[in-house]
Amino acid sequence: MPPTAPAPTRTAVARALVTGAALTVLAGLAACGTETGDQPDRTLGEVKPVKPVRPAAPARPVVQGLPGMPPVLHPRDVYAADRPNKLSPVVRDFPSRVYVPNTESDTVSVIDPKTYEIVETIQVGRQPQHVVPSWDLKTLWVNNNRGHTLTPIDPKTGKAGKPVDVHDPYNLYFTPNGKYAVVMASLDRELVFRDPHTMKIAKTVPVSCYGVNHADFSLDGRYFVVSCEFSGELLKVDTEKMEVVGQQKLPFEGAMPQDVKISPDGKRFYIADMMADGMWVLDGDRFTEPTLLPTGKGTHGLYVSRDSREMYVSNRGEGSVSVFDFEKGELTKKWRLPDGGSPDMGGVSADGKVLWLSGRYDDEVYAIDTRTGEQLARVKVGSGPHGLAVYPQPGRYSLGHTGIFR
Repeated sequence: MPPTAPAPTRTAVARALVTGAALTVLAGLAACGTETGDQPDRTLGEVKPVKPVRPAAPARPVVQGLPGMPPVLHPRDVYAADRPNKLSPVVRDFPSRVYVPNTESDTVSVIDPKTYEIVETIQVGRQPQHVVPSWDLKTLWVNNNRGHTLTPIDPKTGKAGKPVDVHDPYNLYFTPNGKYAVVMASLDRELVFRDPHTMKIAKTVPVSCYGVNHADFSLDGRYFVVSCEFSGELLKVDTEKMEVVGQQKLPFEGAMPQDVKISPDGKRFYIADMMADGMWVLDGDRFTEPTLLPTGKGTHGLYVSRDSREMYVSNRGEGSVSVFDFEKGELTKKWRLPDGGSPDMGGVSADGKVLWLSGRYDDEVYAIDTRTGEQLARVKVGSGPHGLAVYPQPGRYSLGHTGIFR
């Protein structure tokens, strides 16, 4: 018989128990994974860390927009589609130009923004007031106010087409769904809804105020606010019904409201007033009495920066531009043109670096650096330059005027 094995010592028993417990723990850990990829490395001391699961970001509220309009990209930023050089494929190959309507010369001066030189002069109808990008971005419409026509310009070639008969086209807008063009017939005292391509009349809306001229649409596109220059009033218009649903007189004797712009979050409308020397701040949804924020003499045009943080306010009566901070709700800077001037209407370059404004009473155009406020150039143009358009600009579609893009 083989010799009897010696009884294990107390130390050996203890080592065996510890080793067995460790193996049991490791086996249990390995069994926790449900798939091969979920199991940690079985080599002791090389267990891979498990990444923590991040909670899902809260979903943005969906804005129920006007039927047929493109979806709102961001519920707190109307201008989310207007970031620097974010050009639509429709306009990507268009040459960059500044189109200046000269009200007393009956021409449009075309400026190359790289050289600050006029590259072409286009003859148009009597008293062109604004150059307006169409909803589909394919056409620039020149509003020949006293000539009672719209002259189409192809922004790809820079060539003008055959004028279209439209009575009293002081200014031109487009509903956010692209269904209608809206002509601001200032002296006719009408809002005229038309086919956006043929300009055939769909509905004429008489108004009781005088001098309808500028407008902007709510975040959801369901209504727009209109300024009435000659009677110092504001209108609220239901876009789908094509009806005036609100009207109020501004609380300032002799008020002359001009340009209209909505805040990025859609909560307020700003209305420039050239006689009150400031801009009115309006709750558009409630359409209650607005408050006045002084900006400078002859407040006229309103243009939003490419990052949606600031708005440039042209003060035509003092040759300056005020800079308004949306978040702070106050003016932070004022840029004065070095030799004075009459900055009126215009727009911001595609890259957001240059603000272009017409010099209404000085037959010139100003290029202003949006980072420093420095005047980059003064370009002599025709007589009485007014609503110039910088084109192309970022955005999916145009709401009209000299370029309101979303």
